[in-house]
Amino acid sequence: MEQPKRRWQEHALEGLAFTKWLLYACVTGLLVGAVGVAFHGGIEWASHVRSVHPRLLLLLPVGGVVIVLLYRICHMEGDRGTNLVLVAVREALPLKLRTAPLIFLATVITHLVGGSAGREGAALQLGGALSAYMGQRIRLDAKDSRMLVMCGMAAAFSALFGTPLTAAVFAMEVVSVGVMYYAAMVPCLVASLTALQLARACGLHVEDGYPVTEAAGLTPLSMVQAAALGVLCALVSILFCKVMHAAPHLYEKYIPSTLVRAAVGGVLVLALTLAVGTQDYNGAGDAVIRRMLAGETIPEAFLLKILFTALTLGAGFRGGEIVPVLFTGCAFGTWVGPMLGLPHAFSGALGMAAVFCGATNCPLTSILLAYELFGGAGLPLYALCCGVAYMLSGYYGLYSEQKIVYSKFRTEWIDKKAK
Repeated sequence: MEQPKRRWQEHALEGLAFTKWLLYACVTGLLVGAVGVAFHGGIEWASHVRSVHPRLLLLLPVGGVVIVLLYRICHMEGDRGTNLVLVAVREALPLKLRTAPLIFLATVITHLVGGSAGREGAALQLGGALSAYMGQRIRLDAKDSRMLVMCGMAAAFSALFGTPLTAAVFAMEVVSVGVMYYAAMVPCLVASLTALQLARACGLHVEDGYPVTEAAGLTPLSMVQAAALGVLCALVSILFCKVMHAAPHLYEKYIPSTLVRAAVGGVLVLALTLAVGTQDYNGAGDAVIRRMLAGETIPEAFLLKILFTALTLGAGFRGGEIVPVLFTGCAFGTWVGPMLGLPHAFSGALGMAAVFCGATNCPLTSILLAYELFGGAGLPLYALCCGVAYMLSGYYGLYSEQKIVYSKFRTEWIDKKAK
């Protein structure tokens, strides 16, 4: 009698835990999703205003100084961005609620004045900070707090980007490469899907995705071509990560003052924009991605986007790195892929997924991203290209607090931080 009773009690506790996390995930999806929708609206407003008034670009130095002052006033000048969220998940460190409004406002300012940055990385901070505050209010323990932060990350990413599967798996995969937090799968999925439904109810992501009309068929030749592109995308992802890490160190070395650094960074981005003669590299660049997938080839675009983004974020502007990574991958793919014999748009899509994979060290997320952005056609080739890029990108990564737990080359524990 003792054993069946114990089993029944265990099942009852598991059922209660399941119900509890369904409730927590739904509430997180609604709350963070609502803020994500507002954040999306703020970014769209800023981008529209800048397109109507392109001379706002002249305020780049002022925008940088304002952002630094905002963080200084709130005693958050040393904020480490997305890295802090990763530490919060892995080590259950507390996140400050003021991170959310700060990253919201600072990213909108960055887009308004024309800094080169995305929004999804900022969404991870937004969702992580809000869900961490929820966890504190309902007095969750350290382990449950970690899971709630992952739910917040997934919800914010999904509400902003419209890719719920990618968002849920990314939240579980990005923190520690080689170890997935499977206990968080259902909560993250529920939070992600809830946030997406809320976003759609508000008119977002009704017709999402990118136009890829011609995917290559799965043949021995196309496998070689996709793998070759994956090798090259690994090198591009390494370059992106090294430049992004080097830029703030160079700024700090030659310009100690954070205010002066932000102003100089704004001047540099402005000067580079005037030298290039186009604002294609200011902001996130989603419209340019669509142009490239539609047939346009800009050989130098991937290098310019890396440079614009490094100058912007390294100087102290705020925003995400993910859309610039996708821009870089698309520009590189549409240039190199056709030389390898792959269709133009399909090459750009492969480049987007593979460079994202190499930069974030998240292969499962990258495959799901390809599926949700481009559809199921050619999915095995996306997987192959991403797998090659993941393996050959070494231990470089966008986030210095990301831990590589298992070797990419052997089945052994290495436990080192991305560089």
